[in-house]
Amino acid sequence: MDVDSQPTMEETILVGDDLMMGPPSPLIPSEIASHVLEGVDLCDGILRNLFLCLQVNDIEPFCQEEIALYRECSEKRDKELRQRLQDSERKLGLSMPLDQAKERATQLESEVTSLERSFLDSFKCP
Repeated sequence: MDVDSQPTMEETILVGDDLMMGPPSPLIPSEIASHVLEGVDLCDGILRNLFLCLQVNDIEPFCQEEIALYRECSEKRDKELRQRLQDSERKLGLSMPLDQAKERATQLESEVTSLERSFLDSFKCP
């Protein structure tokens, strides 16, 4: 395989669809949202700059830096939020009575199943 035939980052043009690659951002239950979100960079400033660039330039090729910065920031944010969610749910589960913890685990498993079904349904042909 010829190394020169591989596209480099300079040759790759990012588009809005590139921001939708990978898993979706985590859903955060309202009862733990303030604790989980505290101190996390939500990337809102970078997203604002991206939208401004798209508004001014009208097409994605002129906003490559903004798209790349937002993708990097959102991936870092989502990774941090997933870890915080796991830690928070673990602490919450340890602090509640066993029956309530089991009920919460069942509720969360049900929500995961529902989200997985919705995700799979979105790929079905009409």
